Amino acid sequence: QVQLVESGGGSVQPGGSLGLSCVASGFTFSNLLMSWYRQAPGKERELVASIGSTGGSTAYAGSVKGRFTISTDNAKNTMYLQMNSLRPEDTAVYYCKARVRASGVDFWGQGTQVTVSS
Repeated sequence: QVQLVESGGGSVQPGGSLGLSCVASGFTFSNLLMSWYRQAPGKERELVASIGSTGGSTAYAGSVKGRFTISTDNAKNTMYLQMNSLRPEDTAVYYCKARVRASGVDFWGQGTQVTVSS
């Protein structure tokens, strides 16, 4: 069983920055594929960014590429999402997801609200 705890959400004006963290426990971090998703009101949950276990490979949704950066610190079992140049359309609940490599089972965090508004 993987436990995921997100933190770092909040409210910011357009053009501002926020950083999210996701701490994983209950499983060897290097055996997890980590990613960030978001869900805006009335919309489906969408993939924002994903990262390989060594941090060497990353992928981003087109809407956030160049503005968001995903990273991990394996020593701290933590994944990060640095969000810059935030826009009102980035407003959503952001979720951390961990997929166990061996089984393909997914675990989700509780979500953290990000609101971008003037």
